[in-house]
Amino acid sequence: MYKNYFKRIFDFLAAFCGLLLLSPIFLVIMIGLFFANQGKPFFFQSRPGLNKKIFKIIKFKTMNDRKDVNGNLLSDAERLTPIGAFVRKTSLDEIPQLINVLKGDMSLIGPRPLLPQYLPLYNTEQKRRHDARPGITGWAQVNGRNAISWQKKFELDVWYVDNLSFKTDLKVFFMTFKKVFKSEGITQEGQATAKAFNGNN
Repeated sequence: MYKNYFKRIFDFLAAFCGLLLLSPIFLVIMIGLFFANQGKPFFFQSRPGLNKKIFKIIKFKTMNDRKDVNGNLLSDAERLTPIGAFVRKTSLDEIPQLINVLKGDMSLIGPRPLLPQYLPLYNTEQKRRHDARPGITGWAQVNGRNAISWQKKFELDVWYVDNLSFKTDLKVFFMTFKKVFKSEGITQEGQATAKAFNGNN
């Protein structure tokens, strides 16, 4: 009952209230990133959601588009702006995804939506992470986030799908605040961002 009906109602109401309450912060970050990223405060990217349906995720753009002399994008570390680093560290870059939650593309809590090119790389068990609506935060995020391996993340995602309940979501919700406050697991060791998933081999 919760999974099929109440979760979506809670998501919509929470996202609506969240956008209203966070609108001053939203505007300040948007203006700051507008100037830091040459007029591009937002980042849009295709992601697979529930049942692998593709949607456009909305995030604050924490990296600029600087390129080298050959026209290739610089490394993530070189393109990460000071305000972008702060927004990423505090997880404020996730705020625009509340719009995705309102639209029904995402849930507040669920497996993180990853890249479409990862879909053929999953094994049968890992594909089950798409049996739930993707979330802004999730079980894997409060149990290691980017500091754990891809395989471990997917194990945690599938565990969430099998144990989805109001109690589990409530636990993830409160654990998320703790992780954000401590800025835990934001990046992999020695990396500005998480490494790409290249398969299980």
